[in-house]
Amino acid sequence: MKSTSALHQAGRCRFCGTPLAHTFVDLGMSPLSNAFIKPENYHAMEPFYPLHAYVCSSCFLVQLEEFESPQRIFSDYAYFSSYSESWLRHAKAYTELMIRRFGFNASHQVIEIASNDGYLLRNFKEHGIPVLGIEPAENVAQTARTAGIPTQTKFFGVKTARELAASGQQADLLLGNNVLAHVPDVNDFVAGMKIALKRDGVITMEFPHLMQLMAHNQFDTIYHEHFSYFSFVTVEKIFAKHGLTLFDVEELPTHGGSLRIYARHAEHDKPAESAKVASLRKREIDAGITALATYEKFSENVRDTKRHLLDFLIRAKREGKSVVGYGAPAKGNTLLNYCGIRTDFLDYTVDRSPHKQGLFLPGTRIPVHAPDRIRQTRPDYILILPWNIKDEIIEQMSHVREWDGKFVVPIPRVEVIA
Repeated sequence: MKSTSALHQAGRCRFCGTPLAHTFVDLGMSPLSNAFIKPENYHAMEPFYPLHAYVCSSCFLVQLEEFESPQRIFSDYAYFSSYSESWLRHAKAYTELMIRRFGFNASHQVIEIASNDGYLLRNFKEHGIPVLGIEPAENVAQTARTAGIPTQTKFFGVKTARELAASGQQADLLLGNNVLAHVPDVNDFVAGMKIALKRDGVITMEFPHLMQLMAHNQFDTIYHEHFSYFSFVTVEKIFAKHGLTLFDVEELPTHGGSLRIYARHAEHDKPAESAKVASLRKREIDAGITALATYEKFSENVRDTKRHLLDFLIRAKREGKSVVGYGAPAKGNTLLNYCGIRTDFLDYTVDRSPHKQGLFLPGTRIPVHAPDRIRQTRPDYILILPWNIKDEIIEQMSHVREWDGKFVVPIPRVEVIA
């Protein structure tokens, strides 16, 4: 495996402190994926940072270096969860599962870390269960409060957890969806969860599964807002270090393949450990997740995907075809910047979120419009950037078939859908 350049020392693993000497994938220089450009700043410079992921040779945590603080990245955030219908359905199903499985009711406290615009907690509130959101982005937190979801604008860690405990607000259910990867100090974060959890409480965390990322070539899910990429084996070690036991795990289809882990205080023996814990641990080890050689092939798969996507776009443009994007997700900005795709290939993209419309994508300066722009311009191809919800998008945009428009999915390989 390629070692770190002698000109650059990558530092130490954010979990175990081992020096980082092995590259997982190097995606070059890229801007922050959610740092959308306002029209008045179109001609201004923007910072680019190395998008270079390393794998720790001791604990096998895949990680990026921290170039920008969470305060800079998340204090004013462009992502609002409520604009994906499939994600809203996922949140509602999760709520019903938790209530059914653990019997949560009005006597319990649910706390969500990185609660966004309150899209999930409103489901618990509708069941009469007390809720509290912890959300670092003030603009997003204010949307949640306006919707009646109590929300504190804070970053979560030991300090915030102690404040919650001191105010009598420990959680019976402490949850976080797609937040664990966003934390540069993972030890402080998990230690905080231990403090914020009641004696018999349950933690659930959802995050993209590293094994699926590798198996399906999902390199575009690597961006600066995601500091870490977890296998089950590694996340189990991290939680165990901080006195938390993983007693169950579910494999989910969300975000191209995610895990939902269930944790409790290690000093308690209930709920009992599910057989799925040992089963997934064994599958990962058998697949080589604890061997550096397993990580060696990923970079070449990434380069091959880039070549195929550019081949398709070059051929389409030479044939006089028009190509636009659908969506303005962070993963799409990684893909476009790594592949060097700008308005010479992609005329524009569209997004349902009004918080992104009228802005330009970071790095590439591709304009973001409302979805009705597609009906107005009738493009030949629509490149689906949030490929993880491609079925939802194809259903929403089925009218493009009126003019024989086609969809293009870039990951794990270029696929044209008529």
